[in-house]
Amino acid sequence: MKRIHVLILISVFYLGVTIQAQEPQRLRRDQSFFGIHFDFHAGSDCNEVGKNTTPAMVQAIIDKVRPDYIQIDCKGHAGYSSYPTKAGNRAPGFVGDPLRIWRNATARNGISLYMHYSGVWDTRAVELHPEWAAIHADGIRDKEKTSVFGTYVDQLLVPQLKELAGDYGVDGVWIDGECWATIPDYGEKALRLFRESTGISDIPKSAADPHWYEWMQFHREGFRKYMRHYVASVRSEYPDFQICSNWAFTHHMPELVSVGLDFLSGDYSPNNSVNSARFAGRYLANQGIPWDLMAWSFSHDPFPREQKTAVQLKREAAIVLALGGGFQAYFTQNRDGSVRLEEMEVMKEVAEFARERQPWCHQSIQIPQVALLLSTSDYHRNANSLFPQYKGQSQGVLQCLLESQYSVDLVSEELLTPDMSRFPIIVIPEWENISPVFCADLVEYAKGGGSLLAIGQETSEYFAMLSGVKIHGNRFVSSSLGKGKIGFLPFATGAEYEKSGNVKLREQLNAAVHTLFPNPLVEISGTPWIDVSISRLKNKQLVHLVNSSGDHKGAGIIQSIEPVGPLQLSIRCDRKPAKITLQPEGKICDFSYTDGKAQVKIDKVDIYEILVIE
Repeated sequence: MKRIHVLILISVFYLGVTIQAQEPQRLRRDQSFFGIHFDFHAGSDCNEVGKNTTPAMVQAIIDKVRPDYIQIDCKGHAGYSSYPTKAGNRAPGFVGDPLRIWRNATARNGISLYMHYSGVWDTRAVELHPEWAAIHADGIRDKEKTSVFGTYVDQLLVPQLKELAGDYGVDGVWIDGECWATIPDYGEKALRLFRESTGISDIPKSAADPHWYEWMQFHREGFRKYMRHYVASVRSEYPDFQICSNWAFTHHMPELVSVGLDFLSGDYSPNNSVNSARFAGRYLANQGIPWDLMAWSFSHDPFPREQKTAVQLKREAAIVLALGGGFQAYFTQNRDGSVRLEEMEVMKEVAEFARERQPWCHQSIQIPQVALLLSTSDYHRNANSLFPQYKGQSQGVLQCLLESQYSVDLVSEELLTPDMSRFPIIVIPEWENISPVFCADLVEYAKGGGSLLAIGQETSEYFAMLSGVKIHGNRFVSSSLGKGKIGFLPFATGAEYEKSGNVKLREQLNAAVHTLFPNPLVEISGTPWIDVSISRLKNKQLVHLVNSSGDHKGAGIIQSIEPVGPLQLSIRCDRKPAKITLQPEGKICDFSYTDGKAQVKIDKVDIYEILVIE
């Protein structure tokens, strides 16, 4: 069905004729590449919202950055709406209607407009309606978090989203404070539903009590049902309204997408951002629906906040873009809702950097190489809350693999099981609660021709028992297994590498992977500080090279990034390429081709370069 465009009526008092001018086409989120996010979480201190929000301000942002979409605040965690809502709880004072200004200006320019809206976390709603609050095990009502089993969703959230879609014609919503803010609810309705659905009468109060796992799983499904309900309720009247729940179906919630969201998204850490984006992006890239990640444009370390540099945000964008995703950056608004236009100079530079590379990265599809397991079953068994950033030891192992120049996908059991054979090698880090059935499937994958690497003492011992291979001490062991291979690194790797970047650990892991997977699509020599991802876009194969040098954990603000190089690349190809081009500069590369491999030299990588093989 074709999109129904809102029409701007321009009355021309000439012969009594009214001319209708159509707004420019706006991109939907699945078509979008680059955006800006603004929010300020309006509160009781906001008495003049809209005072300095003008059409000229919005136009200046658009002219400078030319984003595909803009996201702005409409209700933050404090629960005060920053537009004059009739359905929700307004901030104390307004000057005009700032949301009308944003909508009119973005529509006039063909720019999509999305709302930042805090969902489960709504302090004002709980203050006014304590019956909407989630209840703790001690019977005390939470002062911030609503219950996903209560009536908040129908009495506030859904009516307000319908108001935004209908009265304002905004394109969609990015719902914040959702999965990661949801807490177990000991209210009467939740207790009754748990007993009815499980047959368990004794309600656990802590992880030490029986049936804690069932209690947590009940609440996880409760959150999924809550999302399904509000999505269906809004779509019943506004089928084109686009909905995202921040961090749903990401590594915060590592499971198959089971709610009809239009896109996935999350705001990765303002500090140690490279490692945060590496992890989040490599999980999202395999979820099968459009996705983007949001950088914080400022750092909390040093404190108070300081604006990141353009070069720093360019690299954060590069990590995401190299995986095929979209990128946005978060800037705060003033307490009256206006924007500091001087901060858009940085975003202009980042936008130009990203747009130069868009033809060779946006919506590219990862070519399977190394699969690293992010275990859903272990997450559900061991996570200390419903939907935390629980990474086990996979964060450190991922960094170690990337700094050995492997192209890595982060995948759950559900994503691996349908077709493990698409990955030449699967790496199992130090998980404690992997399903025995899944482990047996992994061994069969190896017997069928795959390569399997187990890391950690207990994990190695378990897979050695399943495969009938003997391991001794803490040295690397590998063995043939049917048509494939299995290997064991029976010592802790993830936590130590994440903490220290231990070079010896990296060398050991690299050697183990090379033994089991000696012919990756791309091999690089010259530096360990290049993140490699290999993808397809239309009929082209792409090798994305991102400069990952420098201190990511310790540096809040990065003033400059030293180029890395020269690099020598060996790229496995079925036949000699017609040409290899380095983008975005458009340089046609000299290369040799022998034994099924193209050999290419690159003088340096400043931040992010792309080899295009045709």
